[in-house]
Amino acid sequence: MTPARTKYELKPGAATREAFGKALVELGASNPQVVVLDADLSKSTYTAEFGKKFPDRFFQCGIAEANMVAIGAGLASSGKIPFVSSFSVFVLNKGFEQLRVTAAFPRVNLKAVGTHSGISIGEDGPSQMSIEDISLACSLAGFVVLCPADEVSMMKLVKGAAAYDGPLFIRAGRAKAPVIYSAEQEFTIGRSIQLLDGSDVTLIATGLLVAESIRAAELLEAGGISARVIDMHTIKPLDHDAVARAAKETGAIVVAEEHLMDCGLGVRVAQAAAATHPAVMEFVGIDNTYAESGPPDALLDKYGLRAANVVTAARRAIERKRK
Repeated sequence: MTPARTKYELKPGAATREAFGKALVELGASNPQVVVLDADLSKSTYTAEFGKKFPDRFFQCGIAEANMVAIGAGLASSGKIPFVSSFSVFVLNKGFEQLRVTAAFPRVNLKAVGTHSGISIGEDGPSQMSIEDISLACSLAGFVVLCPADEVSMMKLVKGAAAYDGPLFIRAGRAKAPVIYSAEQEFTIGRSIQLLDGSDVTLIATGLLVAESIRAAELLEAGGISARVIDMHTIKPLDHDAVARAAKETGAIVVAEEHLMDCGLGVRVAQAAAATHPAVMEFVGIDNTYAESGPPDALLDKYGLRAANVVTAARRAIERKRK
């Protein structure tokens, strides 16, 4: 169902990493096959509570992400549903070979979860900011890649991940994220959610940039521009039908993400549009650089990941469409 053109209420919410931990505890209570592995960061990834409640199904692997991934793949091969977690920059960069060889190639039922993604990790600095994790995860053949925008979507998609048979990556953040969805909202892997209807431009966003795109749509509407907003919570497999409809019906698309523009969601949306219905496109993301240590809000401001930046990109796309 297409939402009405009304002001979208955003409420304060928890970080998606917190919702991940909560979802794991609920899964552990309902499914004895769920096991959790962590790399000495369980308090930060919020897997510690699972470890307290289900100590016989929690494996602390220490600072050895590659080993953790391989152990998780082995447990998956034995019929378990393992969730391996660490900061995105560690589980993907350090564990990539094992993700490729022990999970992607044999297509085992491993769930990898990266927290503290993007630059909104803040003061921890660039060595721990994963701005290429979506690209790395998408490059793993057979992997599903998810990026929830709020605590509700994280809870639902973690449970959907457990029900899905195959390797999968979930991107989570450190910063608190506004609540976008009601508890009744349903999520399907591979199918995006249209939050607002619009006819002039489509804003396709993921993660923290979904809320920013909602705010951008409201600013655009105040200026007489009708903006559609789509939450692309599944990066792979991408919802090609939603992209094609957006391109055909609005003729202009802005993709917004807390990730390198060179290799993230924007590239995948552009590929989908080129294959279905080419349209004018603009991109909001991190432009070929690493950030620095600083307060999360200041970093999001400095690197142009705000509603105002989405508005500017939308106006630019509409102007190009009119030429």
